[in-house]
Amino acid sequence: MSQTIRFPEILDIARRDGKVTVEHLAEHLGVTLQTIRRDLSELADAGKLERVHGGAVLPSGTVNIAYEERRRLNADNKTAMAKACAAMIPQDCAIFLNIGTSTEAVATELLHHRNLMVVTNNMNVANILTRNPDCEVIVTGGSLRQSDGGLTGDITTSTIRQFKFDIGVIGCSAIDTDGDILDFDLQEVGVSQNILRQSRRTMLISDHTKFKRKAPARIESLSAIDVFFTDAPVAPSLAKRCAQWDTQISVSRA
Repeated sequence: MSQTIRFPEILDIARRDGKVTVEHLAEHLGVTLQTIRRDLSELADAGKLERVHGGAVLPSGTVNIAYEERRRLNADNKTAMAKACAAMIPQDCAIFLNIGTSTEAVATELLHHRNLMVVTNNMNVANILTRNPDCEVIVTGGSLRQSDGGLTGDITTSTIRQFKFDIGVIGCSAIDTDGDILDFDLQEVGVSQNILRQSRRTMLISDHTKFKRKAPARIESLSAIDVFFTDAPVAPSLAKRCAQWDTQISVSRA
């Protein structure tokens, strides 16, 4: 297998699992340990990975990975989480869906809900829900982020403050081991904080890879979330905290 084929495969595994090991990659790709070590060193030199003993991890940083890459990562499990989330959203209610590929998956699962009002700062969510004739869609306005169709800024937060939502559904870029919900964009963080304040019931949808990533800006703690939808059991220490916070954890996998 050529290097041009190996590199994307190695990066896909790292993004899915948060890390890669030399032995696993050598077996998976059918090449020698020495070849994998050389590949990991070159990817580290290019800033794609960080070398650790026995393998490599995703680099820590302050910039999110590209939107199209996020959309395809763990897609099947995102659909499973979205189905579980949509099942907890009743008919005849007002909800907010924010920026993210997981919230877009939730929007797809709401196409057969009736009498919904969905407010969103996600142009992709709005476009998805145009296919539901029984759903009123309100777009917040704001500064358009062309990379992912997200709207942020003062206009966005001002619009959000005009509503009281039955349910607010947010995503995030990372979750710390102590349960802090994190993101990269300070303006997006401000939007998410306002969504949580203006919602009677709060939901977070985020797959297990977010526990293996870092982001610099804090949105809130999981203690502010009523239901956390994910695709793998969380660490026992955090599960215990969530129980103390009355934060329900819903685990769904494809």
